[in-house]
Amino acid sequence: MFANGFQGWHLLILVLIVVILFGAKRLPDAARSIGKSMKIFKAETKDMAGGDKAPEAQDAETKQIPPATTATTTASSAQDQQVADLQRQLDELKKQQAAKPAEQAQKNAS
Repeated sequence: MFANGFQGWHLLILVLIVVILFGAKRLPDAARSIGKSMKIFKAETKDMAGGDKAPEAQDAETKQIPPATTATTTASSAQDQQVADLQRQLDELKKQQAAKPAEQAQKNAS
């Protein structure tokens, strides 16, 4: 089947060793990440060689970065509002704590 004495059962043993070492659950994720890396590598090498990016690479880039939606901006503004409210509360607490030592000094003086 293969040259130089490499037979099918050798391949089967290699596959079993890989499954034992990495586990069956991690192999699909590893294969997926290797595939994505190869796709990016191909796109970058085509970009360097040809100057323009391949349409497939442009499609991949647009799929990776989702466009901003109103829900995202609404959530972002809501978070900004929460941060501002928390900052205001923190400032009020700091003022109250600064006022406490002055009140205690007046009580001790009387």
